[in-house]
Amino acid sequence: MKLTSQKPFALPQRLRLKSLRWSLPFRVNWGKSLRIPARRPSRPRIHGLMDLMEKIKAIGAVPSMGDYEKRKLAIFNQLNFFQLLTGILVPIAGISQNHKLPALVWIIASIPALVSVLVLWLNARHYHFMAQLAYFALYPFATSIVYFSGINLGVELSFILYGILSVFFLQELDQMLFSLGWSMVSYFVLAVICKNYTYQLATVNIFFYFFNQLLAIAFIFYGLFLIKRENAGYQHSILEQKEAIVTSERLLKRQTEELTELNAVKNKLFSVIAHDLKSPIYALRNLFRNMQEQDLPATEIKELVPEVVNELTYTSSLMENLLLWARSQMEADTVKLQPLGISILIYEVARLLQLQAKAKNIKVTLRVDETLCVFADKDMIHLVIRNLLSNAIKYTPSNGTITLAAQKTSMGIEITVKDTGNGMDTETLQKINQHTFYTTKGTAGESGTGLGLMLCKEFLSRNNSALHIESAVDKGSTFSFVLPEAV
Repeated sequence: MKLTSQKPFALPQRLRLKSLRWSLPFRVNWGKSLRIPARRPSRPRIHGLMDLMEKIKAIGAVPSMGDYEKRKLAIFNQLNFFQLLTGILVPIAGISQNHKLPALVWIIASIPALVSVLVLWLNARHYHFMAQLAYFALYPFATSIVYFSGINLGVELSFILYGILSVFFLQELDQMLFSLGWSMVSYFVLAVICKNYTYQLATVNIFFYFFNQLLAIAFIFYGLFLIKRENAGYQHSILEQKEAIVTSERLLKRQTEELTELNAVKNKLFSVIAHDLKSPIYALRNLFRNMQEQDLPATEIKELVPEVVNELTYTSSLMENLLLWARSQMEADTVKLQPLGISILIYEVARLLQLQAKAKNIKVTLRVDETLCVFADKDMIHLVIRNLLSNAIKYTPSNGTITLAAQKTSMGIEITVKDTGNGMDTETLQKINQHTFYTTKGTAGESGTGLGLMLCKEFLSRNNSALHIESAVDKGSTFSFVLPEAV
């Protein structure tokens, strides 16, 4: 049997790739391995141009310059930089693309660009005033040289640009009028009177002629745009500074008021310490001195003791208020909110002040549900209830009645201290609500400082509550506040 040679069986290209893919020890993701990454636009070039523009705008800037002067200098540098570029690039393009005008014509046409070089150099040397004079005096002069050389490149509108910019940049009126007049006279002479030029760009290359005209118009609008934008930015910064000044003024006024109030508190406290605290100590000292020197009998001592006890009771209450007030000033943000059984606090306060009420034969009635629970700071609310009940006893005459109650309302748990005392008129209520120390003598001549009531209002404010007062002369007073119910 004769064997004939045959071509080996060839797999299709797609199948060969597939079999090779599975024959490798590791599976290769051919789609990803053969993918050519797309080129992404490079951002460093954009950032480089932006950095270049920022450097150009900052040429000649010094820290002692104001914000407005720096903005004007930035505009001035930008305009000179772009005029330098166009003053060089346009002649180069004309030489390379147009052979109908001699190269010398284009070289003469680039003379105004040298003025921009001089201006930027002067700014870099911090000769800002000289740079402005050079720009507004030499630029029209250099442009006039081009025209008087018999070359009309269609840039006569640049004189209008010089006149507009002089109004913005030059501060002195005589300099502004000179620059404006110099530019307008040059424009009138070159564009209106002198019309016969050896080299007319309009007849040689109408494209370049219109390009120069549009370039001059573009510079005019670009200059106006920069001026408007910088002025708007400067006005915005002025408004921000004004708002900051107003805010600082308000803050300063508020701090002044707070310092004035603290100074009044300090003076009041010194007065309390100097007078109210020493009185019971002197009374106690006199009692013991009389006992020692005069050998007082027990009956006379018993007659003097109640007065001394009353003085000491007032002093101990005052000392406690002073210490709590001092602590509240040092720990202004410390509030320990927790669930509290309000009945426990009320019973405790009533027990502490029962001797004070008994001395004036005042009946204290408690009306409180033992299941009521509030969410507040225990020490602060204890002080509030104690001061309110103490004031009620102080301003209620003998044989009067005081009701201390707690009840649930739609707003929370309302605590009320109601007495049958002398009451207060409208003027007295206004003084109490002004957050100042105000006090009067009690029905039995008891002294006071007003510190306790001020503490009540401050502590209630820290517990998300407020003191509400209702009173009328000879009809008693009602002090109440509402605390959130503890769930």
